[in-house]
Amino acid sequence: VRLAASKSNRFKPSKSPDDKGRDFINGYQSTSVGDNKTLGHYDVKDQISDGSGNYSTREQKDKDRSVFIVKDIINVYPDTLAWVHDFTYSFNEPMTNMYFWHPAYDEYPVVGLSWKQCRAFCIWRTQLFNNWLLANGQLYVNDFRLPTESEWEYAARGGNSLSPFPWGGPYIRNALGCFLGNFKPMRGSYIDDGGFHTVKILSYNPNDYGLYCMAGNAAEWTSNAFDESAYDFSHDLNPDFVYEAQENEATVLKRKVIRGGSWKDVGYYLQTSTRTYEYQDTAKCYVGFRCVQTYLGRAKGDDI
Repeated sequence: VRLAASKSNRFKPSKSPDDKGRDFINGYQSTSVGDNKTLGHYDVKDQISDGSGNYSTREQKDKDRSVFIVKDIINVYPDTLAWVHDFTYSFNEPMTNMYFWHPAYDEYPVVGLSWKQCRAFCIWRTQLFNNWLLANGQLYVNDFRLPTESEWEYAARGGNSLSPFPWGGPYIRNALGCFLGNFKPMRGSYIDDGGFHTVKILSYNPNDYGLYCMAGNAAEWTSNAFDESAYDFSHDLNPDFVYEAQENEATVLKRKVIRGGSWKDVGYYLQTSTRTYEYQDTAKCYVGFRCVQTYLGRAKGDDI
């Protein structure tokens, strides 16, 4: 670092008041006087304190930039044993052996993914789509990501802000007595709604936004961290509590909000306002996800 003087006859090096735990190692100084004259050269290095008065020097200038990139290793494929882990006696069910590879299940929701896997998929999908846009001379779009809890609830309600279910409500059957979602109608009864486990995503009618299976079939990950009192300390204009816990942090901090209920849940969990959680590093046979993007607006010439 080269220093220039103005009218003073001596330069006094000082420590940065903003860098706690760091210090500057100062080289020599000279006392030449005059405008824009070089006083001396100072070698600036990082000096890290261990909190007990001991310092170690760290050189950073010649390191490859990839050293500073945070890396995380994520499994690509769903947990194919998720069904067996959650329901021990399902190992002899043909569906559990074919669910993740047979074409018959192409229109079924993907389950058996942890929150971290879902987030990694969103990143991969963003890169894939942006590369395609770039190859076709188009502009990038906003990243794919998991929805926040408030975004999910807004979408699930389908414009019916006072309705307890995506299809309206307050009932879980239509006028003909048919169930309106895939869930557990009563104790020990899974088949009465037409599905013993997950079903095709188009098996039930969508909500008024055209979104299918916003209640039942498979619960869905959101980006929110779960806390029982989150609504009490969150802001009205930004009610989402988002926090990503690291591996060495307390287990309670790794809870992520899931919404919508699933094929194994009772009707209470299908309500648009009901929230529960799973841990971010666990994969369940009843939890899936969907991607969202932040809306870019509509161009004047777009069709409506």
